[in-house]
Amino acid sequence: MTKAEIVNVIATASINQEMDFDALRQAKEIFHDSDVYGGRVAYFKKAGMQGKVSIFASGKLISIGTKSESQAFNELETTATFLAEKKFAKPAKLEPRIRNIVVRIDLERVISLEKLVENHASIIYEPEQFPAAKLHLEKPFKASILIFSSGKAIITGLTSSKQIKRTIVQLEAFIGQNE
Repeated sequence: MTKAEIVNVIATASINQEMDFDALRQAKEIFHDSDVYGGRVAYFKKAGMQGKVSIFASGKLISIGTKSESQAFNELETTATFLAEKKFAKPAKLEPRIRNIVVRIDLERVISLEKLVENHASIIYEPEQFPAAKLHLEKPFKASILIFSSGKAIITGLTSSKQIKRTIVQLEAFIGQNE
């Protein structure tokens, strides 16, 4: 039985308002350093939040570091509410979107990456550069998967947790056909 764990959910939303980083620096929950990314982003982190939210000058918000879609959406909403309550922005209705879900899986068996490469030309494996093979899936969902010989793998590119199980089934079938 393959074990799977969501390790990061990236979600975006926008309050569609210009942000004043000089004003934002006044809040202890917001970190802004003009040397970090040329000063183009501030970070919001409040007690109880699992991840953090990047705030851009355009009002775009990016939640990173949560383990579920609902947590990511909640942290975007918490950020927008905080900005409105502190008068850094006007209240805004968010339309959050999941951009990427990162999943760590354990196939619980050793995998011969050399055999996978021999049997399937679409796998990229350069052991001198990186110890994992890279597989791009188009179906059932677009995803990139790093496969390690230990049987561990990292799936990226999914946009819903409902896609995880079918992607794992597809990966297991692919490995089974090419070992």
